[in-house]
Amino acid sequence: MKKEINIDGMTCQHCVKHVTTALNDIESVTSAVVSLEEKNAVIESSEDLDEKVIAAAIDDAGYTVTAVRTL
Repeated sequence: MKKEINIDGMTCQHCVKHVTTALNDIESVTSAVVSLEEKNAVIESSEDLDEKVIAAAIDDAGYTVTAVRTL
């Protein structure tokens, strides 16, 4: 399963690392690529993830999810 997540609040590469770690800590996530320039992340997971789980992980890291789209 592949999803694109739009994220608000990232301003530097430290933010990118923080969001990447938060996404990779979700149990079924197999890869997470976070872009500061695009202000988004693309994740791949072994199962369909509820958007609330993704949003909670990013929110706990201090950022805001503005949209989630299945690719």
